[in-house]
Amino acid sequence: MSGNRRIITLDKPFAMHRGGELHGVEIAYENWGRLNGDGSNAILIFTGLSPSAHAASASTDPSPGWWEDMIGPGRAIDTDHYFVVCVNSLGSCFGSTGPASVDPGTGKRYRLSFPILSIEDIADCGAAVVDALGISRLASVIGPSMGGMTALAFACMHPERTASVVLISSAARALPFAIAMRSLQREIIRFDPAWDNGNYEGHGADAGMHLARKLGMISYRSALEWKQRFGRERASADEPVPDHPFGIEFEIESYLEHHARKFIGSFDANCYLYLSRAMDLFDLADHGGCLDAAADCLQLDRALVIGVETDILFPLEQQRELAGLLQAPGREVEFEALPSLQGHDSFLVDMDRFRPVVSRFLRG
Repeated sequence: MSGNRRIITLDKPFAMHRGGELHGVEIAYENWGRLNGDGSNAILIFTGLSPSAHAASASTDPSPGWWEDMIGPGRAIDTDHYFVVCVNSLGSCFGSTGPASVDPGTGKRYRLSFPILSIEDIADCGAAVVDALGISRLASVIGPSMGGMTALAFACMHPERTASVVLISSAARALPFAIAMRSLQREIIRFDPAWDNGNYEGHGADAGMHLARKLGMISYRSALEWKQRFGRERASADEPVPDHPFGIEFEIESYLEHHARKFIGSFDANCYLYLSRAMDLFDLADHGGCLDAAADCLQLDRALVIGVETDILFPLEQQRELAGLLQAPGREVEFEALPSLQGHDSFLVDMDRFRPVVSRFLRG
């Protein structure tokens, strides 16, 4: 079994964590490697906000995945030893049911009639995929960023199914700065007239998504990286000439513009709004009344928490908090603070630092 997109359809109504239910839920996933006889070598990966389930290439889809350098034969998440499953989040627009999907009850797109999405809903859909594959207990559940929140929710809601977790640049709950950033991104999208109260055609709200992506990129990387990488370099001469007097002047502006243009048309605006809010709503303390009580429900044997010194979106203090919460008698908890320059996005690009840490943990 290896690496093309598959979709499972739930035959029962799916009850949402914050109310409402969905019918005929579809969940997209990809897998690599082979499941062993007792199903004990399975790893489940949850993604950040915007990636699909295509975390790595495969013979059926040779295009590079979003975590290409991490997953594969002989790599940190070694598919010669592990059966690896990556799930596309419920609420996303890459095969799983979300606001852009057609509501089977009405024959029209859900749009804003989609129920409030929670990180717990995404975790439960991951559990549904694991059920469909006949896996009773996972060797590890891994997630970066929003995926780390989902992995944590999964371990709390399905403790008997989780032997270990790898939480990367994540948190037990969002801090005010991160909430403020994402709230402003959502407001920018909603203030775009093309958003039309969620009733647009196509991906919708291109101008709003363009600006929201730029703001996101500012929070994903670090000022130190940009100082070293761009300084005050002026934009290259082949940059398109602006039709107004306040166009792109500096190379950092070109960088943001490039990433914003790439994002336009690749992600649905309503899906973005729902997933972004789900991150802000998540609080591990909801499971038991406080963080310590929530942590007490975990049945982990081992845990790895990785943070980055330059991450302003999920700062290092949150990784330390997570590592402390996970401490329990008989449980091995490792905490790694990495000096990567690339801020929150380091787990996508600074493979020379991340690969050895993840590899050592999984090899035990």
